[in-house]
Amino acid sequence: MKPLFTKKRVAILAVYLVAIVLAPLLSPKGYWLSLLCQIGITTIFALSFNMLLGQTGLLSFGHAVYFGLGAFSTIHVLRIIREHHWAFPVTLLPLVGGVAGLLFGIASGYVITRRAGTTFAMISLGIGEMVAASSLMFPAFFGGEGGVSSNRVTGAGWFGINYGSPLQIYYLIAGWAFVCILGMYALADTPLGRLANAVRDNPERAEFVGYNPQWVRYAMVVLSGFFAGVAGGLTALNYEIVTAETLNAATSGIVIMMAFVGGVGFFHGPILGAALITVLQIVVAGVTEAWPFYFGLLFTSVVLFAPGGIAGILAEQKRLFDAGQLGRSLRGYLWAAAPFALCAGGLITLVEMAYALANTTEPGSAPVHVFGATLNAARPLGWAPPVVAVAAGALLLRAVSRRIAVHREAPAALLQRQA
Repeated sequence: MKPLFTKKRVAILAVYLVAIVLAPLLSPKGYWLSLLCQIGITTIFALSFNMLLGQTGLLSFGHAVYFGLGAFSTIHVLRIIREHHWAFPVTLLPLVGGVAGLLFGIASGYVITRRAGTTFAMISLGIGEMVAASSLMFPAFFGGEGGVSSNRVTGAGWFGINYGSPLQIYYLIAGWAFVCILGMYALADTPLGRLANAVRDNPERAEFVGYNPQWVRYAMVVLSGFFAGVAGGLTALNYEIVTAETLNAATSGIVIMMAFVGGVGFFHGPILGAALITVLQIVVAGVTEAWPFYFGLLFTSVVLFAPGGIAGILAEQKRLFDAGQLGRSLRGYLWAAAPFALCAGGLITLVEMAYALANTTEPGSAPVHVFGATLNAARPLGWAPPVVAVAAGALLLRAVSRRIAVHREAPAALLQRQA
C-alpha cells in the first residue's frame, strides 16, 4: 500500500506552508489580508463539500446549513465568553463551529442519506431552505435581519495574541486551513475514504461485500458537516458578525461552483476553485453590476467544455507533457487566444450594453464604459460591432479547437501503443 505522505507530498505541503506564512509579507495592507482570509475560509468550505460530491457522489444543495450553523454557534459562544469572562481561548473557537456542524450532521444525516442521487439532492435542498427560512422565525438565535455580532478581542490570549490585528486573524485562519486540509487529505486515504469512493462508484457492489452504503454516506455527511462548521466558525471570527446570508441557497450555490470550477475529481481542485471564485467575486463585483451573469456563464462553460475543472485541465497538460506533445498544444492555445479574446470581448460588451439599456432612466441615452471606450446602448447601430465580434470569434475558435483536439488525441494513442 502506498504511504500517505510520500516525499513528493511532503514537499508539496512544505511549499504550501511556506507560501501561507510568507503571503502577507507581499503586501501587508488590509485589502490583501482580507482576500487571503476569505480564500482560506472558502478553501475549507469547498473541500468539505467535495467530501460529499467528489468522494462520495452526493450532490448537496444545502451545504451552507453546516457552515451557517457553525458560524452562529461560534459567534454566540464568543458573546458568552465576553459577557462572563470565560478563559476559553479564541484560537480554539472554530472547534465550536465544527461541533455545531457535526451535531447537525448527526441529527439530519440519517434521514438525508437513506437515498443517494436525486433524492439526496432534493432532501438536502429542502432541509437547507427550511433552516434558512427559520432564521427569521427565531431571532433570539439568528438575530433577525441584522444578524448577531460580537468582538473577537476578549483578552490577552495565548502569548499575548488577541487577534485584534488583521495579520493575527490571517494566521489563525491560515493555520486552521492547513490543519483542515491535512485532516481531509488524510481522511481520503483511510478505509472510510476508500469505502466512500466505492459507494460513489458502485453502491450495490459495496453492499454485496458486506458494507452498508447508507452508513458510509452518513459518516461522510457528519464529517463534512464538521469541517464546514469549522469554516463557519472562522468566518464568524473574521467578520465579527453573522447574518442569515450564511445559511441561504446562494451560499450553497457558490460552494458548488467552487468545487465544479476547480474540479471535483481531484483533491486539490476545490482549493483552486475556491481561490479563483473568491478573487472573481471581489474583482468582478467591483467592476460591474452584471457579475452574477458572468458567474453563471463561467459555471456553464466549465460544465460543458471542461467538466474536469481547472484541475482536470492541468492534468491534461501533464499527460501531454509526458507524451512530449505539450509544445504543439501550446502553439494551438496561442492560436486560440486571439479568437477567444475577440469572442469574449464582444460578449462582455453585449452584456454590459444590455444591462445599461435595461436600467437606463433617460430615453435615447444608455452610456456604457467598456474597455476604455464609451458606447451608447440606446443606438441600434452600436450593437453591430460586438455582434460581429462574437460571431467571428466563435467561428475562428471553432476552427482552431478542431486542430487542438487532434493534438490531444495523438498523445493518447501514442501512450496506448507504448503500453
